[in-house]
Amino acid sequence: MKQTHFYSSLLMALGILLIISTQISAQTGTIRGRVFNEKNNEPLPFTNLVIFGTNIGSTTDLDGNFLFTGIEPGFVRLQVSAVGFEKKVTEEFLVTNARAANIDIGMREVDLQLEEVVVEASPFQRREESPVSLRRLGISEIERSPGSNRDISRVIQSLPGVAFTPAFRNDVIIRGGGPNENRFFLDGVEIPNLNHFATQGASGGPVGIINVDFIREVEMYSSAFPANRGNALSSVFEFRQVRGDSEKMNFRGTVGASDLALTLDGPLSQNTTMIFSVRRSYLQFLFSVIGLPFLPTYNDFQFKTDTRLSDKSELTFIGIGALDQFRLNLDANETEDQRFILDYLPVNEQWNYTIGAVYRRFRDNGFDRLVISRNMLRNFSYKHPDNDESLPRTFDYESDEIENKIRYERTTEMGNYRFIYGAGGEYAKYLNDTYQEVFFEEPFVIEYDSFLELYKWNLFGQVTRSFMDDALSLSFGVRTDANNYSSNMANPLNQLSPRISASYQLRDNLTLSASTGRFFQLPSYTTLGYRDNEGVLRNRENNLTFISVDHYVAGLELLPTPQTKVTLEGFFKDYNNYPFSVVDGVPLSSKSVEFGIFGDEEVTSTSNGRAYGAELFYREQRFKNLNIILSYTFVRSEFEDTDGGYIPSSWDNRHIVNLTATRKLPRNWDIGAKWRFSGGAPFTPFDLETSQRQDAWDAQRQGYLDYSRFNENRLKSFHQLDLRIDKQYFFDNFSLMFYLDIQNAYNFQAELAPNLLRETDENGTPLPAENGEYQLKELRNSTGTVLPSIGIMFEF
Repeated sequence: MKQTHFYSSLLMALGILLIISTQISAQTGTIRGRVFNEKNNEPLPFTNLVIFGTNIGSTTDLDGNFLFTGIEPGFVRLQVSAVGFEKKVTEEFLVTNARAANIDIGMREVDLQLEEVVVEASPFQRREESPVSLRRLGISEIERSPGSNRDISRVIQSLPGVAFTPAFRNDVIIRGGGPNENRFFLDGVEIPNLNHFATQGASGGPVGIINVDFIREVEMYSSAFPANRGNALSSVFEFRQVRGDSEKMNFRGTVGASDLALTLDGPLSQNTTMIFSVRRSYLQFLFSVIGLPFLPTYNDFQFKTDTRLSDKSELTFIGIGALDQFRLNLDANETEDQRFILDYLPVNEQWNYTIGAVYRRFRDNGFDRLVISRNMLRNFSYKHPDNDESLPRTFDYESDEIENKIRYERTTEMGNYRFIYGAGGEYAKYLNDTYQEVFFEEPFVIEYDSFLELYKWNLFGQVTRSFMDDALSLSFGVRTDANNYSSNMANPLNQLSPRISASYQLRDNLTLSASTGRFFQLPSYTTLGYRDNEGVLRNRENNLTFISVDHYVAGLELLPTPQTKVTLEGFFKDYNNYPFSVVDGVPLSSKSVEFGIFGDEEVTSTSNGRAYGAELFYREQRFKNLNIILSYTFVRSEFEDTDGGYIPSSWDNRHIVNLTATRKLPRNWDIGAKWRFSGGAPFTPFDLETSQRQDAWDAQRQGYLDYSRFNENRLKSFHQLDLRIDKQYFFDNFSLMFYLDIQNAYNFQAELAPNLLRETDENGTPLPAENGEYQLKELRNSTGTVLPSIGIMFEF
C-alpha cells in the first residue's frame, strides 16, 4: 500500500513538472572571470575564450577579465587560447539565471616553437609530476551522480579502482588498500574527517561532511603522490572549492533525501568573497518511522572566504565541522535483528572541525604558499548492560585528537625546470579515557587514561623537466617525515620517501607512463596512544614504526578524440611494517570497517602484504550530449600469515566494475544511470566455542571471530543499479531544480557476513545460560532495498 502511494505521488509530481516546463519562457545567464598566467598571476589580455562545443566567444580586457552574457543555463566548459600559452579546456561549471558564474582560469606557458604545432584542446589534462593514476571529476559529474544523493563521499566510490561495500558506509577502499590509508585536502588544507559518525583511526562513515555546493573539482591520486602530500599509502584526494560571487549575494536552499541545507555566497567587501552553508539531517524522524533501532542526527557547517590583497597576493580562509548525535530507539525491539542490534550497539557521538588559512604570494617565476590549520575530533562512546542506564557501563570511551599544522611550499620555474619544495611542522595532542570489559581467554578490564603530545616535521622537494620538445617528461621527488614519538620515528632517514615518474609521448594521442615510489604513513593516534593497565605506551615499547609501501605503476593513455580517453594501468603495492594485532593475530588494516574506534590495541610493526592488479578506464565527454565513465579493476590484496604464506585481506574484492552514464536532454532535463559490480569480500567465521561462553558473550554481546581461520570464507559478489532524473527551471530571478534518485533499482539482495545471536523462547526472550554457556544460532544477514528519494534546490 505504501509503495503504491509512493509511485502514484511520484507520477503526479512528474506530471506537474512537465506542465510547468511547457509554461516557462527561455532564460539566460552570465559568465564572468579572469584569465591569468598560473606561474606568476599576471593577467593575460586579449585571450580568446569560446564556450566549448559552440561558436559563442569572448576576449579578455587589459586586466585579463572577460564576460559572457545571454548564455543558455546549464553546465558549460570554456575553451581558452592565448599566444605563448597551452590551450586549455576548463572543468565544467553551472550557469543559471539566478547568479553569475565566476571562474578564474590559470594558463601555462609553452615554448613559442612548440605552439606552432596545432594541438586540439581537450578536457583531459595531464600532470608531469603524476602522469599515472590521477583521476578527475567535475561538478556536473558530482551533482548528477546517480545513487549518490549529492554526497561527495559516495561520488568518489564510482572512481576507478575504488571498491564499495553494501553496508551503507562510505569507506574509501582503493586498489586493495584499507580505509585508513587515504588523505583528504580541501583547497590545500588537510581535513582528517570526511564523514559523519566517522570511524576514529580510519576514513569510513555513513554520510559525507563536505557540501557539494562548494565543490568545483575533485582529483584522486591512487599512486604517484606529489612530494608535498605525505602520510598516505593508497590515495590522496584534492577537493577544490568554488569562489563566492563577487557582485551580489546569492542564496540556495536544498531539501535532500536525509537533510536540509542552506547556502549563502557573495561579496563581503570589494576584494573579499564568501560562501557559507549549514546542514541538519532529519534521519532521526525517518529512522523512527521505519522502525530502525538507532536514531542518528548530524549537523555540519562549511565556509570559505577569498581575499585579493594585491595583484600579487591572496588569502583564503576555510572551515568545516560537524556535530553528530545518536540515541538508541528502544521501542524498535520486535524482530531478532532489532534486538540483536540493541543488545550490542553502543551509543556513539562525536564532533569535529577544521579551520585553515592559505596565503599565496606570486613572484615573476613562481609563487609561495603558506598553509596554517587546526583540526579537532572529540569522540564519545558508551554501553550499559541491557541498555539500562541504572547499571554501570561496560564500555565507556572518550577521546580527543587535536592537530595544529603549518606548511610552506615554493613553486619556481627556471627555464625548462619546475621546482616544488618546502617544509612542514605540526603539534598534535591525543587524549583517551577508556574503560572496557573484554574477554581474552578469561574476562578482564581494560582501563587507562592516555595523554600524548607529538611534534612532527617534514621536508619535501620535487623537480620536473620536459625533453625532446615535450615528448618526454621526467619528475623526481623526495620527502621525509619524522616526529618525537620514539628514536626510530625521530630519525628522518628511516622515513626517506623517494619517487620518480616518467612519461613519453609515442604518438600525438598515445602516451606511455610509469611511476615508482616509497610512501610512509604514521599509525593512527588510537594505536600510538594505546596504554596497558599499568599506563605504559605499549606500542612504543613494541617499537612501533611508520608503515611503508612501495608503488610500481605503468600504463598507456590513448585519446582517440579530444573528448575520449582510454587508459590501461598495471600496479603493484608492497607493504611493510604494517601494525599486527597481538590479541587477534591479524593485520590491523583488515579491522577498519566498523563504526566507532579503530586501532586502540596492542600491535607490533611486523606485518607485510601486497596488492596488485590492472585497471582499464574509458571516459567519454561530449558537451550537452553523453558522458560515460567505465572502469574495470582486477585487484588482489593479501597479507602474510604467521607461516610466511599469503592470505586474502578484507579488501580482496578481485573484480570491480563501475559504469556511469549521463545524458543531457532538451528543456533542461538530465538522466543518468550507474551500475556497479564488486566481487565478494573475504570474511572470518565465528569461534563458536568461545562465543557461547557466558562470560565471553556478556563482555561484548556478540560473537567472537575465529582468527585462526582468518578470511577463510568469502561473500557472494554483489551489484547494484542506480538511476537519476534531474529537471531545472530558470525563472526571471530564481532557479528551481528537482531530482529523483533511485538506488538499487532492481532490488538486489547483497549478502553480508552472518550474525550470531542467542537463542530465544517463543516470546523472543533470550534463553538463560546452562552450565556457563548460552545457546547460539547464526542468522543469515543480507541488505538491499529499492531506495527512491527526491531532492529540491531553490536558488536566487
